[in-house]
Amino acid sequence: MNKEQKLIIFAFLVLTFFVFPLFILGENAHIRVHDNLDSNLSWYTVLAKSGQLTGPTNATIAQIINGNLSRNAFGTEFSLIVWLYALFPTMIAYALSQTITRFVAFIGMFLLLKKHFLPGKGWEIINIGTALDFALTPFWPSGMLSTLGMPLALWAFLNIRKGEGLLKNYLILTLIPFYSSVVLGFFFFLCAMGIFWIVDVIRQRRWNWRFLFSIAYMSIVYLIVEYRLVFSILFGEPNSRDEYFHTRLSFWHSVQLTFKNFILGHNHVMTVHTFVILPVMLLALFFVVKKSLWKQEKTFIILFCLNFGLSAWYAFWFYKGWQPLTERFHFLNTFNFARFHFLRPLVVYLLFALSLKILYFCGEFSRKATAVLVVLQLIVVSLFNEEIIFHDKPSVKQFFAVEQFSDIKKHINLPQDEYRVASIGIHPAIAQYNGFYTLDTYNNFYPLSYKYQFREIIEKELAKNKTIKTYFDEWGGRCYVFTDELGKHYMFNKNSKKRLKNLELNIEPFKAMGGRYIFSAVPIDNASENSLELEKVFESNSSVWKIYLYKAI
Repeated sequence: MNKEQKLIIFAFLVLTFFVFPLFILGENAHIRVHDNLDSNLSWYTVLAKSGQLTGPTNATIAQIINGNLSRNAFGTEFSLIVWLYALFPTMIAYALSQTITRFVAFIGMFLLLKKHFLPGKGWEIINIGTALDFALTPFWPSGMLSTLGMPLALWAFLNIRKGEGLLKNYLILTLIPFYSSVVLGFFFFLCAMGIFWIVDVIRQRRWNWRFLFSIAYMSIVYLIVEYRLVFSILFGEPNSRDEYFHTRLSFWHSVQLTFKNFILGHNHVMTVHTFVILPVMLLALFFVVKKSLWKQEKTFIILFCLNFGLSAWYAFWFYKGWQPLTERFHFLNTFNFARFHFLRPLVVYLLFALSLKILYFCGEFSRKATAVLVVLQLIVVSLFNEEIIFHDKPSVKQFFAVEQFSDIKKHINLPQDEYRVASIGIHPAIAQYNGFYTLDTYNNFYPLSYKYQFREIIEKELAKNKTIKTYFDEWGGRCYVFTDELGKHYMFNKNSKKRLKNLELNIEPFKAMGGRYIFSAVPIDNASENSLELEKVFESNSSVWKIYLYKAI
């Protein structure tokens, strides 16, 4: 085996070792809670059990918000991740998804660097090392290849742009939409490809029809795969996203957010670039300026400016100066155009590779340092393994607390579809995962009429707390039983000393919607004043919660 083959085998071993704990620990693994355990993992389970996985566009999910949640809110059945959770236990599906995504991410970035950015011999360590570092970044789990699949797609597009029409390029452009999301990455990527094509037309004064056709082709595949989303946009009723207002920041706050994003990144697309990659990029920029390498390193300069521009775009999308425009064009509020910054993982790691190349030519010491820098970044991203960074959070088993909620179900002793529940101090996804029919939920969109109906239950609590009032009224994705005393916190474990002393719910609207029980993670001292009666307290060694079961009377 040559050097490149040995390094690829090493990379595969590292990737295998990285995902291995998920297979070994199973439900005892610690994984991301935000926008993962509190939502998507429960959604897949509910969908699989609903009988509506392939249901029509007008189908609803009976288990959630009294059947007011459209089947379309759970995405397309053409997505492989939906079938993973339908066919396998939760943590096997999760581990398989992580494995698929990370191996494809590595292969894509390696192919892209080797052919289009650092071709030829001598760049094996940089190409394979950067690809491995990229593949280990903490991506948003349910986004799948939405960001980490971009290098492979770009590789295929650049091949076609050069005149290659090989089947493998179109095969890649066909398959990626079945394991990614257009709204979580590839809408913005395809827009970028469209801009790239226009720039080509202006610079070269000719129309590259093959390149344009490939962009259109992948866009059409996405429209077919995401037909439920398309249907909801064109024919859906007013929904919770219609009241999403994002333009709040002052000019200087937007400037601060620009630099924060540029330096630290974003929770949904963590690039983990602050400690190694950013200093390397800035050092490379210094050498480019010092040695006047503007022409030779044009790609580096363009990507560097794009990187900063994406951070600025993200930050200024929330600038209040946009408000008159968003009021006139409603879709600017309902669709999150700030997500152009989801291109940053691709851009940052391309910059890392090009920065290392620049340093490689800056002297003997810099040449030797490139391999060290690749390894340092590998160490940094390895420390962001979910089992490490979420070790202080509940395990999957502790979070979903199946044994504990089974005891609650037995205690109530009624078919679960005959009554409705809501949760206080814990995510409603837990009750949903355990088969309970919930009035509360966390979803991308649901009918605006239901939001108003649910609001009646919590209107007194919202009136007491401006933060939760704004959060619910001007977004509302989390249709929770918010309280003034708990605020925007939903993870009160069994060791919590918190108590609700002044709860004010409108229990009649709750009962009118079929609500009979409240699962509270904290005791309610004035339960009787809210027409609630404590039936029993449930604890379990396999759960992180203490559930106070209150019945509406």
